[in-house]
Amino acid sequence: MPSFKLDRKSIPFEPGESIIKAAYKQGIEIPHYCWHPGLSAPANCRMCLVEIAPAPGQRPVMLDILAWDAEAGAYKPVQKPKLQPACQMAAADGMEVKAESSDHVHAARKTVQESLLLNHPVDCPICDQAGECKLQDYWLLYQKTPKRMRDEPVHKPKGVVFGPTIVYDAERCVMCTRCIRFMDEVAKDPVLDMRERGNLNEIVVAPGRVLGGKYTFMTEHVCPVGALTTTDFRFKARVWFLRTVPSICQGCATGCNAHLDYDPRNNRVYRYRPRDNEQVNKYWMCDDGMVSYHRAHEGRTLEVLVSGRVASHAAAVETIKRLFDGVPRDTIAVVFSAQHSLEDNWALRELATVSLGSSSMFVSGFGEGYEDKILIHKDKNPNTRGVRELVAGARPFSELLTEVAAGRVTHAIALGAATPTSEPKDLATLQTLRGLVTLASHEGPLAEAAQVVLPVTSWAEASGTFMNAKGVRQKADAAIAPLGSARPAWQVVAEVASAIGLEASWTKLREIRTKLLVTDAAPPAAVRSA
Repeated sequence: MPSFKLDRKSIPFEPGESIIKAAYKQGIEIPHYCWHPGLSAPANCRMCLVEIAPAPGQRPVMLDILAWDAEAGAYKPVQKPKLQPACQMAAADGMEVKAESSDHVHAARKTVQESLLLNHPVDCPICDQAGECKLQDYWLLYQKTPKRMRDEPVHKPKGVVFGPTIVYDAERCVMCTRCIRFMDEVAKDPVLDMRERGNLNEIVVAPGRVLGGKYTFMTEHVCPVGALTTTDFRFKARVWFLRTVPSICQGCATGCNAHLDYDPRNNRVYRYRPRDNEQVNKYWMCDDGMVSYHRAHEGRTLEVLVSGRVASHAAAVETIKRLFDGVPRDTIAVVFSAQHSLEDNWALRELATVSLGSSSMFVSGFGEGYEDKILIHKDKNPNTRGVRELVAGARPFSELLTEVAAGRVTHAIALGAATPTSEPKDLATLQTLRGLVTLASHEGPLAEAAQVVLPVTSWAEASGTFMNAKGVRQKADAAIAPLGSARPAWQVVAEVASAIGLEASWTKLREIRTKLLVTDAAPPAAVRSA
């Protein structure tokens, strides 16, 4: 593979890659505002300028400038190397590039920073970007000098509502045009543009339009400063109080990689941010996915319920024993969840196949919905393919309703409360079950119809593995501590097994993950008779 030197460090690159992209892939950041790895490179911020040594036999490209001579007390003509934008300069084999090691580059970055901050408001204390702002970071690295301009700064519109999700502050904007390019190149809706020139520039929405659609949150995410904010996160939290874990979006079967940001002080999740994965979601997420973090707290099932009333764990165990005492195994159905992790479904599969010997296995989850050709999948569950591969014989939820209506299934153990539809007649059918135990993280028809509801953790509270529509297994780490009385579903499955006279042999998550690696053709006898 060809390579070039960046500050004397060897950087491999693919033919056609720019200097900044090759360095980015090696974990080296060349300072920038307008460049983004998933967008075109306009080279308009000039922050990524680098010094490129001439090839052997070539004359260096020099610029004539005026430099202050302190001894003479006057400006004198001198020459300096012509710097090149790393975002547009293609890497070449054997190229020598100076960035941090070049005084000329440092001087250029300092000048760019000073220019950008001349009219920038010093409102960091109230800016949502404070703590993760490139202007702050690069000022500390390359400028560290107070503003020299004493004139009144240029004032521009503030708090401009671009649409239902985005608010714009033109005074903070550095005109990187990332938002414009994202809507044009990725979202395929060129609704944003730039007007005026020089220090009067600002971003505007096309006349008669609003910034809407399914990808508006990404305009805020790609903004390197605090010019764009979402109404969802605006003034809600300070980023230096937030911690983050790698997670997987639960909104659909695409399985977008994400950062889940939470505040450990109040045990609350505050936002999703895209996590780069070229094979799955590249650098993006949709709006529905970005706000799906709300489900970590909304619509939750957090207490043990027996016949619709809060009860003790002991009362729930006794009720389960009574409901399933002497029930023929062939009338017991097991319902798996496309909303829950492979680990949770694996534990339920072992209970169903090894101990109950049940052939009445079904899979449930949310029904299909909107899809597009960018990211959004019509399957609104994060683990449908994983469950289907884990439990090859599982039938659709509609067939469970048929079996219940025919009287062939009288009892059921369900993971998750979601169903493809929420028709009153479907709920009425479920309520004819003589025994339904639901392990639920959220409210839903399967929890509403259950005689016993056992609260289990959501994806935000317990580590789990999810398989997306393309068959890629991806892990989501736990962020917040379990809410209410919720515990991981794989633990609760073991307790249900004990309540009906069986004993689970797994006690730790790593044991389940080890067994998940074993071929499903010969599942281990993880549950045995007590």
